[in-house]
Amino acid sequence: MKSSIQLFGKKIKEIRKRQGLTQEKLSEIMEVDPKTINRLENGYSFITYENLEKLANALNVEIKDFFDFQHLNNKETLQKYIIKTTKELPTAKLQKLAKFIRDYL
Repeated sequence: MKSSIQLFGKKIKEIRKRQGLTQEKLSEIMEVDPKTINRLENGYSFITYENLEKLANALNVEIKDFFDFQHLNNKETLQKYIIKTTKELPTAKLQKLAKFIRDYL
C-alpha cells in the first residue's frame, strides 16, 4: 500500500492533469521551482502549509480535496485507475507488475 505522502502526490498529479496543466505551468502559477512539483507528485517531499495554500488556489480546489482518497474504494473506479496508471508505465515496470500480480494472486 502506498504511503500517505505518495497518495497525496498522486492526488496532486491527478487534479493537475484533470485541469490540463503541466508541472511547469503549475509551478509558474505557484511561483515555485518546477522540481518542487515533481518531488511532491512523486512522493519525495511533503509540502509546506504556505505552498499547500498556493497549490489549492492554483488548482482552484479546497485543501481537503488533496486528502480525499475515497475514489479509490469503488471497484469500477479502481479498475479504471489501474488501467490508466499502467498505460504510462515502461515495459520493465509492467513486467515487474505482472510478476507481482502472478505471485500475489
